[in-house]
Amino acid sequence: MTGRARYSQAMSTFVLVHGAWGGAWIWRRVLGPLRAAGHEVHAVTLTGDGERAHLRRADISLQDHIDDVLGLIDAEELKDIVLVGHSYAGMVITGVADALLARGPEHLQQLVYVDAMVPLPGEGWGQGHPPEIVQSRRALAAAHDNALPPPDPIDFGLTDDDRAWLLRRQVPHPFGMYRVPLHFDGERWARVPRTFIDCHAPAYVTIDATRKRVRTQAGWRVVELATGHCPMVSAPQALTRILLDLA
Repeated sequence: MTGRARYSQAMSTFVLVHGAWGGAWIWRRVLGPLRAAGHEVHAVTLTGDGERAHLRRADISLQDHIDDVLGLIDAEELKDIVLVGHSYAGMVITGVADALLARGPEHLQQLVYVDAMVPLPGEGWGQGHPPEIVQSRRALAAAHDNALPPPDPIDFGLTDDDRAWLLRRQVPHPFGMYRVPLHFDGERWARVPRTFIDCHAPAYVTIDATRKRVRTQAGWRVVELATGHCPMVSAPQALTRILLDLA
C-alpha cells in the first residue's frame, strides 16, 4: 500500500490558524498537498489580518480571534478537528479548544502547535518573552494605533523570493491581546493529544520559553524541523509530511 493510499483512507479535518502579521494566504503551499491526500482543510484569517486588514481596530481582542475560528467551525459544522496554530495562534487554538471541549470531546481530535505559543491557564501572549522584546513591542504598538508592525521576514530565516513574498503580504497585527491572560480548563486541555513542531534553524527567540515548556510538561509529542519560524513557507513539504503523519 502506498503512503498516498494510506492517507486517503482515513480523512481528517484540518483547521489551520496563522500567526501574527499573516493570513490564510500563508498556508498556500500546504493546502493543496493536504487536500490531495484526501483531507478536508480550512484556513482561517483572523480579524485585522490578511484580507481582513480593513477590519483592524485598536480594541480587537484575543476573544475576537477565538470567535473567528469558532465561527468557521460552526458555519462548516466541523467535528473531530485537527486544530493547527502557528506562532501567536497557539494562544488562539488553546482558547478554541477550551470552547470546543466544553461542547463535548467529539469536536476535537488533536492540537498541533507549529512553533507556537503554549500558554498555561492565566497566561497571555507576551508571557515568557524577553523583557527587551516586550518593551520594544509595546513602544511599536503604541506608535501604530495599538497594532504591531511586521518584522523583516529575515528574522524567520526567510530570504530572496520567500522574504519578498512575506514583505508584500504581511500587515500590522492587532496588539490588544498581548498581555491579556487566557483562562481555560488546563486539566481538560491536557487530555487532548497534542504535538509541538519545533522549528529551530534558526530559532525564533519569542518561542524559546515554549520550546523548554513542551519538553518538561507531560503529554507532548515534540517533532523537530530544521527550518525557520515559518515552515509552511520555508519547508512546506516537510511540514505537510508531519501533518499527514498525525492525521
